[in-house]
Parts: sequence; C-alpha cells; structure tokens
Amino acid sequence: MSADNLGVGIIGAGFIARFHVRSWQSIRHSDIVGVASRTLTKAEGLARFAEDLGVGEDVAAYDDIAALVRDPRVDVVWVLTPNETRVDVVEAICAEVVAGRAALRGIAVEKPLGRNLQEARAVAAAVRGAGLLHGYLENQVYAPRLTRTRDLVWSRGADASGSPYLARCIEEHSGPHSQWFWDSELQGGGVLNDLMCHSLEAGRFLLTPPGVDPDEWLQPISVTATIASLRWGRDKYATKLEEMYPGVQDYRDTPSEDYASATFTFRNGDGEPVIVEATTSWGYVGAGMRLSFELLGPEYSMSANSLTGDGQVFLSRDLEQEAGEDMLEKQNAEQGLMPVIADEPASYGYVAENTHLVKMFRSGAQPLESLDSGVSVTALLMAAYYAAETQTVVKFPIDLEDFVPAVARKQWRPRAELAGVPAGGQA
Repeated sequence: MSADNLGVGIIGAGFIARFHVRSWQSIRHSDIVGVASRTLTKAEGLARFAEDLGVGEDVAAYDDIAALVRDPRVDVVWVLTPNETRVDVVEAICAEVVAGRAALRGIAVEKPLGRNLQEARAVAAAVRGAGLLHGYLENQVYAPRLTRTRDLVWSRGADASGSPYLARCIEEHSGPHSQWFWDSELQGGGVLNDLMCHSLEAGRFLLTPPGVDPDEWLQPISVTATIASLRWGRDKYATKLEEMYPGVQDYRDTPSEDYASATFTFRNGDGEPVIVEATTSWGYVGAGMRLSFELLGPEYSMSANSLTGDGQVFLSRDLEQEAGEDMLEKQNAEQGLMPVIADEPASYGYVAENTHLVKMFRSGAQPLESLDSGVSVTALLMAAYYAAETQTVVKFPIDLEDFVPAVARKQWRPRAELAGVPAGGQA
C-alpha cells in the first residue's frame, strides 16, 4: 500500500459488501486492508475476494470490530452490516476512537441509517461524539445516469425557466437476497424502509441544485403513503418464502409490505411547492432490478431507466441455463432477450460514491451526503409509515422519535383487515 493511500476497513461481508469491494477496482488512493464479520469464515472469504481483485494486499480478517479498527493500517471504515446491528456496530467503533485505542479519520454507513428515527439519531450522535468525518452510503445520488442528467437539467433548463417541481422515482425487484431482509423486526419494516430510502433521496437529489444540501433547499411540508402486501402474502408465495428461508415469519399472517408508494411535498429554496413521488416494490418480475427516474420542470424533463442497459443478449429456449445473476442484479431469467449492464458497481453509483468519499476523507473534508442526510431520510420514511398506518396526511414538523411502525413490530395484518370487508368493498 502506498504511504499516502487510505487504508479501508470493511465491516460486514454480505451481498452489498461484495458490490463495494468490486467498486474498488476503479478507485485510486485507497486500499482495502481489513474485513470484519460476525463470522470469521465470511470475513476471510471477502478478504480473499479483495486480494483476488487486486484491491488490497494481505487483507486481514477479523470477527471482532474493535480488533479491526485498532489495526494501524485502518484509516477509515465502511459499515455494511445488517440493519439491526447498525447502532451497536457504530457505537463500538466510536468507543474505540473516543478511548484513544483507534485512530480513524472517517466512517461511512450503508443505508438506511437506522430501523427508526431513534436509531438513526443514535448512529449520527455517536459519530459526532467521536469527532469523525462521515458519509451516508446512498449510491443512487452518485449514479452517473442521475448525476449527469441532473447537471444538464439544472444548467440548461432550470437556469432559464425555473427550478424543477416533480421528481418520480421507482425501484422494483422480486425480493431481497438474505433472510434478515424479510424479517420485519430485524430489517425495520419492508420495502418502504428497504427501497424507498433510495427513491426518496434520489428524488430530493434531483430537485436540489448541484452542490447544495437537500436539507437546506427542501423544507418538508406533508406526506401521504400507502403500503400493501400484494405478492408475498399470497399462499403460494408465502410457502415459497418459507422454503427459501426456513424460520422466516409467516407472510400470510404478519408480512412485511412488498409495495409502498408515497408522495412527499416540500417547499424549495425558491419558495415554490415541489413533490417527490416514490414507488417501490418486491413484486416486480422482469429481467432484473428496475430503477426508473423522471424529473419535470417548467420547460424541460429528464428520464432514466436501469433496464435500458448497455447492451442486450438473447439466449434461446434450447439452451439449458443455470440460475445466476452474472448479467444483472436481481435477474429473474436466464433465457430470452435480456439487458446487460457492463459494470454494475459503476452504473449503480458505487464507484463514484466511494471515489468521492475517499477524496473527502483524504483531504479532511466533510462529504455533503452525510449521516445528517441519513437522519433526514429516516425521519421522512417514518412519517410515511405513520401516514400509511393512520391513513392521514402527515404535516410537518412532526417528531416521531419514539415511533416504530406496526410492520416492524410484527403487528401489521393487512389480510385480516381485508377479510372484514364485505364483497363489493363496502364497509
């Protein structure tokens, strides 16, 4: 490792960690030097993966967070652990820094920042108390398809005719990879928490001028929301879920939501009303994960869709194919006409995200997309859950510090409620 390179410690060795490690093939001035996981064999596996890709040498593996951050080669850490561990992991890191046993420059934390507002605030408070630079790992605001089109819209459209007023952001796929995502208590909810954190922040990003903090440009006014169990609560698919992940909660009775839609209204820096429409689901079955974005303004618009890809391949029905995701994340088929994304870590924003954070941490500067951004997103998501539960329009300001969604408490029973509705839908 070069003397002026940052030493990066990865905490977590699951699906998202591999995406981040793959991104490091395109990142300069830093090397992955250590990996920690609750399971040492997983940490060792990711460490060897990093070495095989040439993004680190002699990458150390730990099953203890304190040991990782005390490693003198580790300058910054990326926290990529499951949602229910987030507070404990970050507080453990910060305790080592405050006690003087670790000398870190910065910390980056994967989305969402917490399962609820109380947890998100706890994460941010611990990091501030340790005096660390911090970044919120929201890859979509670094995705080239968004950053380039957003820059063009603002420079050529907004400057001449006024700021944009409507962002539509959609993320859909057929369901998560790991069992803990399906456990609404461990994950903090369902698709609203898992995916709408992306869509909401992408919408705020598109509606905000380049170089400006969305928290300074957009003042939340209200939110309405709907959540539903559409696919995975059906008997056939609840059974399939049990077979894939033995011990998972019964989605016939206590599901996580697999569909969520919310409309967030803001007042922008020009004093104008603007809206983010966010729709997310685990019920989309197609070639892969669908990310769709639109931005509308007085005399302009933009759109982007992940499934346009960089190319296409066709494989006939006569070819016997093994299931896999080598062409596209969340791939649902291995035959037919399929889009191909040549470099998913780059296309989805991980390369630009990690490049930016490395640059900021090396220079001692605070990234704009910070843990404060993560707190704001969590506050808005909790308001959306509250709006969906109460079937009301939630007005801001509102503080939902102690609110935990019924989904996350495993007390949401949409099919039981539906059973009480007479035929024809009249109550």
